[in-house]
Amino acid sequence: MAHTALDVYLNDHLGGATLGTDLAGQLLERSQGTPLGVVMAQVAPQIGEDRQTLADLMERLGTARNPVKQATAWVTGKATRAKFGGATSADPEFGLFMALETLTLGVAGKLTLWKSLRDVAGEHPPLAATDLDDLIARAEAQYDALENERSSAGRRVLGDGKESATPK
Repeated sequence: MAHTALDVYLNDHLGGATLGTDLAGQLLERSQGTPLGVVMAQVAPQIGEDRQTLADLMERLGTARNPVKQATAWVTGKATRAKFGGATSADPEFGLFMALETLTLGVAGKLTLWKSLRDVAGEHPPLAATDLDDLIARAEAQYDALENERSSAGRRVLGDGKESATPK
């Protein structure tokens, strides 16, 4: 199989999606019984489903998975447990904030993936047969939910410890 720009792009995003799925699972575990837990109970499974959608789409396009990128994403996901657990800052709340920020950025990247694929869908029948508009809308909703939580956590951690009454 020729390694086209599309193949590389999809593999890069699959690596990111692997990391994002793991990170969403971490956040779900850590936030059980909290308002963030309610958000993550909805968002985390969707992130996993989106990763599977991307993997299925790659298969339909004939794009082979790059095992090095997948292994790197998996190892990185495991390494983030210490960082986002607060081990590197001695503050679990800061770790939570950084995990939310990382996941929010990842979902923003996924949103650009779906938009870029929509832009070239006419050139690739498997893309044209995929409801990219629905995936875009879902990524936008995920981003909005995560950004709200990230912003709130940032105000708590980076401010004076009291959440501001003024929303972003």
